Amino acid sequence: MFQYKNILVHLVPVGTPPALIPVIVLIETIRNLIRPGALAVRLAANMVAGHLLLSLLGGQGPALRGGLIIGLLVGLVLLMVLECAVACIQAYVFTILRTLYLNELMSSEFNQKIISA
Repeated sequence: MFQYKNILVHLVPVGTPPALIPVIVLIETIRNLIRPGALAVRLAANMVAGHLLLSLLGGQGPALRGGLIIGLLVGLVLLMVLECAVACIQAYVFTILRTLYLNELMSSEFNQKIISA
């Protein structure tokens, strides 16, 4: 609690001029707070975009006649396969980024224990 320099030391790169240290600490703190939100927004946007496209195209079925309905069904099935691939890729990206962020957090705690020892 009384060693505040050890808490903020991982936010400043080595060799930073003393005048820039408060600005760098502020920028790095904001970056660490925004990262999980950006990941969540990316995942949500990709999920909503695919479902929205499927529902918009699926709603056109009653207005079509004959062979166009078959084309629409084939297109919707292909789009659903694409959505499954996108879901798998998003799950992979989410897992990798989460692992990297947690690894960075754990290494910071580990570095803090080394510094205080």
